[in-house]
Amino acid sequence: MSFDLPEPALDASTHQTLPTSQNVLQPLIPAFDVVGLTFAYGNHKVLEDVTIAIPPRQVTAIIGPSGCGKSTFIKALNRIAELEGKVQVKGRVEFFGQNIYHSRVNLNQLRRQIGMVFQKPNPFTMSICENVAYGVKLLGRPSRDKLDEIVEGALRGAALWDEVKDNLNKSALGLSGGQQQRLCIARALAVQPKILLMDEPCSALDPIATMKIEELISSLRQHLTIVIVTHNMQQASRISNSTAFFTTDETRIGRLVEFGPTARIFMEASHPSTRDYIEGRFG
Repeated sequence: MSFDLPEPALDASTHQTLPTSQNVLQPLIPAFDVVGLTFAYGNHKVLEDVTIAIPPRQVTAIIGPSGCGKSTFIKALNRIAELEGKVQVKGRVEFFGQNIYHSRVNLNQLRRQIGMVFQKPNPFTMSICENVAYGVKLLGRPSRDKLDEIVEGALRGAALWDEVKDNLNKSALGLSGGQQQRLCIARALAVQPKILLMDEPCSALDPIATMKIEELISSLRQHLTIVIVTHNMQQASRISNSTAFFTTDETRIGRLVEFGPTARIFMEASHPSTRDYIEGRFG
């Protein structure tokens, strides 16, 4: 899926461009290479010493009990957590080899490349078309024809086009919950991210809407790296290639316990707490 949008610089000072599609396909470069990440809101430490290499063009599930820092972890991956207040970060987070916590990083361009879909659908109070086009217009001024092409492509990418193509000028708030969530995914896809972070995107949806989102995730991983937080063990086992299990220690600080191929994590996890959580003995 390509809409020929301008490729931004991650570092606005040096104009280093982000990796090309050829770079992304190189298996030796993780989508995210996280080393020793310790994260705190103010003086409240949430995560400590997280080290993980997330592979590109796969779905990675983040599982674990409530309060273990799963959502904070993915918010740290595109620095959106900083919108919630003062944070303290130690360690290193690299996005395809570039340090996202470098002082010169352009946060707007970073977040364009690393999209986010939240637990509760959050469409803007505007039309379906304007929702999808919003981020594209911030990046430049494409022609009307090009914008229409981008909107249609993003809605097709989110498996929503056939359901809304005759109502593009109607309010997005009139869509069902599942459609609104897919609209939010389309809005993220319209600016051509390389990674899509998803924070429990199906938790507020019924089984049919959940199935559609899961089918969409399975199709999107052909083009994108997806990192999804989920409490649904069946969902994690169905849609992910790799799974990371987080839990809290005795001080209630979140830590990464185990990470590996989903089949191994679910069938023969090496850590007892991972097995206990997956089998429902705690959490």
